[in-house]
Amino acid sequence: MKSPTKLVIFGDPKKQGVSKAIEQFIGFAKDKSDIIGSYSIEQLEFSCDDKAELTKEQKTETQNILKNCDYAVVFGGDGSIISTARSVSQANVPVIGVNVGKLGFLAEFSVEELKDFFPHLIKETAPIDKRMMLKCAVSSTDKGHKEKTKEKFCSAAINDCFITAGPPFRMIELKILVDSQPLAGCVSDGLIISTPTGSTAYNLSAGGPIVSPKMDAITITPICPHSLSFRPIVINAGSTIEVLGLRVNEGTTISIDGQVSLRLSSDDVVKVQRQESDFLIVNNPLRSQWDTLATKLSWAEKPKYKRN
Repeated sequence: MKSPTKLVIFGDPKKQGVSKAIEQFIGFAKDKSDIIGSYSIEQLEFSCDDKAELTKEQKTETQNILKNCDYAVVFGGDGSIISTARSVSQANVPVIGVNVGKLGFLAEFSVEELKDFFPHLIKETAPIDKRMMLKCAVSSTDKGHKEKTKEKFCSAAINDCFITAGPPFRMIELKILVDSQPLAGCVSDGLIISTPTGSTAYNLSAGGPIVSPKMDAITITPICPHSLSFRPIVINAGSTIEVLGLRVNEGTTISIDGQVSLRLSSDDVVKVQRQESDFLIVNNPLRSQWDTLATKLSWAEKPKYKRN
């Protein structure tokens, strides 16, 4: 006899409507599946943080829960799903996003839609997409030995990693290399390096291209470049990007998905490449990948003419 589908539930109880949505879903699913845990996203992030002061048993418990579950159901907006996905991706757990937020590119289901979709989870016929992620590392050079570097930060990114000028808000100058070959100098307010999934986030707002989330590619988009000719560029997903700060501000910062940040200095080198693991997400068959663009952002909407 087949064992029941194992679910682990994540959400941010501080956000309006999340606790109620989780309670409603658990009431529906508890007799149809095995709910092996329900946690706040904050608890998940803490337990997966290498610097967190946790016992070996506590970290092993979280790892075992993720390894033993079939799906991670996340209640919230895209921010909640991105935060969860960074933590669960290495466990190869498919994520089901339930929209209790605002935009919902990744939070594809409403609670009612997930209830209707539930038989697919039990029968293991749910459509699952693989989405590429980025690995972003920051290393500092030894002032006495320029050839020596020390890694001081490393994180996976679902959407993007971006550098912003920061206080006192003067333009910064960056040098960009792709596969050790100089690509461009960038005098601007910053730079966005995004995945196809992240192409509809900050990259879109900065004038970057929309890339199908099923593609393997990396997009490099300047933020307000002091140039008429510096256009965004899409490169192979197997490329390695290095960014050097030739001139930065005191507050120049690199941010991962807008959630994890680090101050940068002129001695730092940012290295971005494809993360070895992918992030798995369950698709809602009621929507195509373009529906959210059309319904939420009015993409490709026809002009509205005034009728006399």
